Amino acid sequence: MTASLDRLLAEIRACRICAAHLPLGPRPVVQASATSRLLIVSQAPGRKVHETGIPFNDPSGDRLRDWLGIDRDTFYDAGKIAIAPMGFCFPGTGKGGDLPPRPECAPAWHPRLFPLLTGVRLTLAIGQYAQAGLLGEHRGRTLTDTVLAWREHLARGVLPLPHPSPRNRLWLTRNPWFETELLPILRERVANALADSDRAG
Repeated sequence: MTASLDRLLAEIRACRICAAHLPLGPRPVVQASATSRLLIVSQAPGRKVHETGIPFNDPSGDRLRDWLGIDRDTFYDAGKIAIAPMGFCFPGTGKGGDLPPRPECAPAWHPRLFPLLTGVRLTLAIGQYAQAGLLGEHRGRTLTDTVLAWREHLARGVLPLPHPSPRNRLWLTRNPWFETELLPILRERVANALADSDRAG
């Protein structure tokens, strides 16, 4: 299993299927291990992540780690946390910010990757593209509707979250229930999932 996953990760990191559409060229960013207990499915790397090759190595990552209640060392321990966005490469920038993840990416890789992550105890769907990909017809009409129904989705093992981008400050201000109701549960579930990892180790 570990050898199969290592081969697949090497394939992903060498992927060029949408190279012609990437303004800065391909640089797939992914983190995973057969023992990962938490799976983070996000949108696509931003420019800073593209430059460093380190997932969530930006202000969004700082906020996400705060939400999860974990430090950088834990976050970047592939033995505990897998990070597999809907698009592995930076898609470029449009008028309103980063472009959506390339549509070729997730269908090409997620069906091969996710079955190998047999240790995952909790999956986070961060942002509307991840929620569309993971929840399908079960997601709400809007991101807010989807996150509001987090209890329903958590019963399926997926916890939907807004994107932790600084651009979402207004959403967080308008939805104080996220911090008061959902964040404590998020931190508890993450701690439990990672405790499983520690016990297994």
